[in-house]
Amino acid sequence: MRLEAGCQLLFSAEAPSPLLLMLRPRSGEGQWVVREEYRLEPSVPMVEYTDSYGNLCQRLVTSEGRFLVYTAACVETADEIDVAPDAAYVPVELLPDGVVQFLLPSRYCQSDMLYDEAIAIVGDTEPGYAQVEAIRHWIHTQVKYQYGTSNSSTSAVDTAQSKIGVCRDFAHLGIALCRSLSIPARMVVGYLYELEPMDLHAWFEAFLSSPDGSTAEGRWYTFDATQPQPRGNRIAIAYGRDAADVALATQFGPLTLQEMRVWVKEG
Repeated sequence: MRLEAGCQLLFSAEAPSPLLLMLRPRSGEGQWVVREEYRLEPSVPMVEYTDSYGNLCQRLVTSEGRFLVYTAACVETADEIDVAPDAAYVPVELLPDGVVQFLLPSRYCQSDMLYDEAIAIVGDTEPGYAQVEAIRHWIHTQVKYQYGTSNSSTSAVDTAQSKIGVCRDFAHLGIALCRSLSIPARMVVGYLYELEPMDLHAWFEAFLSSPDGSTAEGRWYTFDATQPQPRGNRIAIAYGRDAADVALATQFGPLTLQEMRVWVKEG
């Protein structure tokens, strides 16, 4: 499906403030960017770089006062995500070098503290896709989705204890539980068609083998614990170890986000 997606951020700056943005999707597996629009009001110089995870990042200094960021993209997306119940666990010694980092504990995903919980969830499930799906299903059924129940410091351990949170918390918990079983997992932020209520969204991916052996070294599979069944029509904007790596806006000055509007519609 072709989707039109975007967001508008309205800031108020007491003084010119450095700002890092991560708002541009890039073409890749499962999505193709047909066209984009990026607008700053008032216009200021902006440069772009690619971070260590391959994300497109924009760097600028805002003007003082009202500052608006508008970004929109038309993207061809996959109607379905790949579901592979027979995808197997990839032994750590066979993982590509760039994937190993997604095995390690990170700021919001303390996988070294959740091994017992992970084992209790997966039981005697076959290592690989089946274990990740067991984790996703457990989070979906056992953790309550509710706005205003977590904040920017809430971690996977916190969510495992409280069993309440939002998409960011669901993703952190899924990532940490997977990593505790030596399954690489990473966070994704982006857009999801017909998400209710509409907002920017977060989910996670796990690195597993290709069931038909066509990708010997393995590949990433999508899991979303906020949804009852697999759903496609996603636009990924950024990937990282956890929310610290995929912040869509990072400010370094007296800057206040006053309003955010997000939309996703069929293009």
